[in-house]
Amino acid sequence: MRQLLDNPIWNALLTEHSGLALSNHLARRYPAAIGPLSGIPRQSAENYDALRPLAGPGGVLALFCTEAPDAPPGWTLIRGGVLMQMICEEPQPAPIVLTRGEEFRPLTATDVPEMVALAELTEPGPFRDRTIELGAFFGIFESGRLVAMAGERLHLPHHVEVSAVCTHPEARGRGYARMLIATVMDEIAERGKTPFLHSFADNHSAIRVYESLGFRQRRTFDLAVVKNEGVRD
Repeated sequence: MRQLLDNPIWNALLTEHSGLALSNHLARRYPAAIGPLSGIPRQSAENYDALRPLAGPGGVLALFCTEAPDAPPGWTLIRGGVLMQMICEEPQPAPIVLTRGEEFRPLTATDVPEMVALAELTEPGPFRDRTIELGAFFGIFESGRLVAMAGERLHLPHHVEVSAVCTHPEARGRGYARMLIATVMDEIAERGKTPFLHSFADNHSAIRVYESLGFRQRRTFDLAVVKNEGVRD
């Protein structure tokens, strides 16, 4: 089932997250309150046209493309970049070691305002009020303030994505990211699935952390964050 990872957003919305999908057959997306991630079988004018009503006028969507973004007229590419997909089949241990009186616990709906604020500060990727619905999330608190978190995003029949990995600038260098990622990985493994993730290919510091936990590169994607400028003539 590894081939499902070759179009992970589309396939997640066809399988484990089909109940969340907004769809018109040729295109699918998560609700805007969860995020802009969207999927199409492949880049084509027909499939981009199918995305339009899901985006809405002026709406912004994010696609993982297997080739350079090629949006037709009526769309504007507002962000690109190369994403590295990594998978972990031989996880390495990362024990939880807290020495500053921190609190380590699962995150719940009551934590969402702090989760959104931390994501807006650190920009790990889109994170909105309903993103927590995508899976388990864990956080570390210092003096009652959320300073680091990680959780799950795309769910496929045999794989679950680790996502929303972020640490407040004032709390970096303490190993929080490794602890949180390892916890999410354990949660995924308990369900008999394999963790994977995506990182910008030039984010070398993050990739080193992922590699230390056992993640290895599988393939790359071209990110296409596109804005619907209107109906094509």
